[in-house]
Amino acid sequence: MNICMFTNTYVPHVGGVARSVQFFAEDLIDLGHRVLVVAPTFSDEKETPGKHPEVLRVPAIQQFNGSDFSVRIPLPLYVDQEIEKFVPDVVHSHHPFLLGDAAVRVARKRARPLVFTHHTLYEQYTHYVPIDFDKLKEFVIRLATMYANLCSRVVAPSRSVARLLLDRGVSRPIEEIPTGVDVSFFAAGNGERFRRDSHLPDDAPVIGHVGRLAPEKNLPYLAKAVCIFLEKAPEAHFLVIGDGPSQSEMRQIFADRHLEDRLHLTGEASGTRLRDAYSAMDLFVFSSKSETQGMVLLEAMAAGKPVVALDASGSREVIRDGENGRLLPGDASTANFAEAMREFHSKPKLARDWRFGARQTAQQFSREACAAKMEKLYRSLLTRHDASVPEAPAELEPLDALSARIKTEWELWRLKTAAALDAVQSRSGKGLP
Repeated sequence: MNICMFTNTYVPHVGGVARSVQFFAEDLIDLGHRVLVVAPTFSDEKETPGKHPEVLRVPAIQQFNGSDFSVRIPLPLYVDQEIEKFVPDVVHSHHPFLLGDAAVRVARKRARPLVFTHHTLYEQYTHYVPIDFDKLKEFVIRLATMYANLCSRVVAPSRSVARLLLDRGVSRPIEEIPTGVDVSFFAAGNGERFRRDSHLPDDAPVIGHVGRLAPEKNLPYLAKAVCIFLEKAPEAHFLVIGDGPSQSEMRQIFADRHLEDRLHLTGEASGTRLRDAYSAMDLFVFSSKSETQGMVLLEAMAAGKPVVALDASGSREVIRDGENGRLLPGDASTANFAEAMREFHSKPKLARDWRFGARQTAQQFSREACAAKMEKLYRSLLTRHDASVPEAPAELEPLDALSARIKTEWELWRLKTAAALDAVQSRSGKGLP
């Protein structure tokens, strides 16, 4: 099969969606298929090791509204020409916005099935727009749902997301296919090397976290919980792999508690360095409630690291409370979260049991198994009479109009906010209340 994937983020960008697209592309190539990835340009783009699909880069605006995402600009003619030469059998969209509309056009023009993976809870990212109105969140949810209903099949990375999509009105068939983890790769890390390079004591208990340091990840909560634990475990350290706008806030939380010397923010990591980082940890902690699949949780478990996390989509599918870590209620206090860390730290037998359970869980989510499920989905679409892209319901606005409308509303809210701030500053400058 010739499989054409459209994604708004791709390597060398570090993130869950980029990694998912990369893994599926590589694994489908291993299964004998040809893959073309259409993705935005990325600053400091460089080759990455490993198998490579064909990649077609499109012009993009970098770091949209302070995020680390690219926003594509209208597709030039050469992109359509290259896709025409590729002759896709299946089109797979990994986002409903930006390049997602191009995926719909390509699939419709060529009468090819369109698959859409709902990777992200998009309403959790509206803080990248200057005003965070509930109305905007509702609009984003509606647009993503309508996009899903324009596709031949929808892929949910977890059962929680599949149920959520049904509740939101997705009427197209939904397949639950998670992104797999390279179990053997992450099981072979060198934690001693990472500790040495990162100036972590050889024998110190290390609590670890991996991910983008962004507002939607609930990181102030995590930082406060870890601080409570560190205050009672003076020999322990906190290792954070990742980068992003929340980094300074995390540093300040640790500084306020005079624990900054035990916070290790080592930046982004991938490949062997990321594998070694997991190996250097004793326990993995996670507080995000915006995930559709806990890829970093599975990577940590493949390295034999138990996980303490809050009950949310992406986490509840992989954490077995009391078997491979702790799954705490979504509204658990930071003190309760810290107590779960203390429990692991103070009970060696429990820690051994959790580590065994973590490795067992990771085996159930191997890359090979997940790629085989995706291949089976593609093949089923090519043999079904109802696999083509459905026409948009007449009572709904066209996708282009919806996309333009959301862009317009964002811009209007941005301008209104700027005007209000200017007015307040002007009044303050004149000494008015």
